[in-house]
Amino acid sequence: MAENLAGLKRTHMCGEVTGSDVGHEVVVMGWVQKRRELGRLIFVDLRDRTGLLQIVFKSELDSELHNKALQLRNEYVIAVRGVLQVREDINPNMKTGEWEVIARELRILSRAETPPIHIEDIVDTSEATRLRYRFLDLRRPAMQKNLMLRHKVAKIARDYFDEQGFLEIETPVLIKSTPEGARDYLVPSRVFPGRFFALPQSPQLFKQILMVSGFDRYMQIAKCFRDEDLRADRQPEFTQIDLEMSFVDVPDVLTVCEGFIKRVFGEVLGVDVQIPFQRMTYAEAMERFGSDKPDTRFGFELTDVTEIVKNSGFKVFADAVERGGSVRAINAKGCGAKFSRKEIDALTEVTRTYGAKGMAWIAVEDGNLRSSFTKFLTEDEINRILDKVQAEPGDLVCFVADANEIVFEALGHLRLEIARKLDLLDENKYNFLWVTEFPLFEYDSEEERWVAIHHPFTSPMDEDIPLLETDPGKVRSKSYDIVLNGVELGGGSIRIHDQELQRKLFKLIGLSDQEAQERFGFLLEAFRYGTPPHGGLAFGLDRLVMLMVKCESLRDVIAFPKVQNSSCLMTGAPDFVDEKQLKELHIQTVDAENEK
Repeated sequence: MAENLAGLKRTHMCGEVTGSDVGHEVVVMGWVQKRRELGRLIFVDLRDRTGLLQIVFKSELDSELHNKALQLRNEYVIAVRGVLQVREDINPNMKTGEWEVIARELRILSRAETPPIHIEDIVDTSEATRLRYRFLDLRRPAMQKNLMLRHKVAKIARDYFDEQGFLEIETPVLIKSTPEGARDYLVPSRVFPGRFFALPQSPQLFKQILMVSGFDRYMQIAKCFRDEDLRADRQPEFTQIDLEMSFVDVPDVLTVCEGFIKRVFGEVLGVDVQIPFQRMTYAEAMERFGSDKPDTRFGFELTDVTEIVKNSGFKVFADAVERGGSVRAINAKGCGAKFSRKEIDALTEVTRTYGAKGMAWIAVEDGNLRSSFTKFLTEDEINRILDKVQAEPGDLVCFVADANEIVFEALGHLRLEIARKLDLLDENKYNFLWVTEFPLFEYDSEEERWVAIHHPFTSPMDEDIPLLETDPGKVRSKSYDIVLNGVELGGGSIRIHDQELQRKLFKLIGLSDQEAQERFGFLLEAFRYGTPPHGGLAFGLDRLVMLMVKCESLRDVIAFPKVQNSSCLMTGAPDFVDEKQLKELHIQTVDAENEK
């Protein structure tokens, strides 16, 4: 039978005993990590979230206690009272490796079956098994370290933004559905049959209303929900450090956010982040890196050779230019000598993965060129290309010719693949930058209308407002993303605070006055009563912590994540509910199998 504490009170966490406690009685509690027998001695490594501490049971001191310790198995929960002493065999790999507790009392608080996964940092268990037994997986020191670091980041966020004059204000979780972007998660109303709440994709409209209400600076660590297909870096429910501020323009928002990043990286990781961050327009990022979230830890920048090859005899290049596309190249320095033909062919497959029809290449050797296509070019064209990409002996020049968006996508991923092959992605290097002035609109050919790339409340650049009437595709926005090592950490914009401009944007994306009123009427009404210029940003807390702890998946920094199909392997959610509950909600389900 399990024992209880009955007046026994913990004095120390396992990993927090120090030399000043030697010779004193301590009470520690936790899980049995390991038990070892050595003659008349039993050694137990006791674990809690702070670390391990060795407990020693000596039969010469108390044979009954020694025999009781023989019952202990991995993951038993115990309480131990004893005296801390210096170990004879110091373990330099353990935080408390200089000390041990000589046990005087043992209480077995809970027995445990043999766990299906090892409670160790290095595990060969599948992720599905880890998530099925998440309550055990979370006992692993690495997982506990991740979540404790997450706690520190959230605390620093609250402290920093409080010092900057922000107020933490909660916004609703049950809101009106305003379908623009990802799918909403819907919640049926029992009181209003046939009507639904939505779970928020972000607190966007409410934080803007808080600016209209005069709170000036708002922040919130907010839960958000999006019903979309998952990837390793996406979850259906995620957490944002959400900000909004009044009477600001772009530089004001960026400066405040840089201060937060400097603070959190300094206090949590001991990394001195230099500010201000590099700032780069969207157009420059695409031209140089083929990505709106470029990894700048290495080179391999794109070079436009369209003008050189547009009239060449190489039909692939000439045709791409004639169709309005471009020809761009990456000079992979030194790779011509390092990569075999098989490896070059593998790079070609990478470009095909991202929509390109293939990849042309030139390997530069001393006094010679190996190439897939140079026989179709003149000597002058070849020399001009090599000069423009600054090619030297040993280099590999890779080309993609297609529509601009495909060229950027293919070469943007190709440079990352080459960097991975060459081991150029230094995980101890933190390259932050701002990408600014994103296009305000993109054209949806299926719906035959313009759609807002961020959201329809993003302000256009002042000088581009006249283009709203003539060429919406060229309108830049006052938007900005913060990028770290090729990963977007967050994004935001200066919002529209002018009613006429907001109506104009709604019309451009195909919303009539009536539709705009139905979807966003409460915001538009608020704007009628005096709206300050305002803007903000949201950091992805999950993604920020993931990069700080150098994990590859968001699931390793979220306590109870979902898997690829949005289900929870531990709880079995989503699940069926009682017919009575459905009836109360005025819902009738359809048998999906029979529908097929």
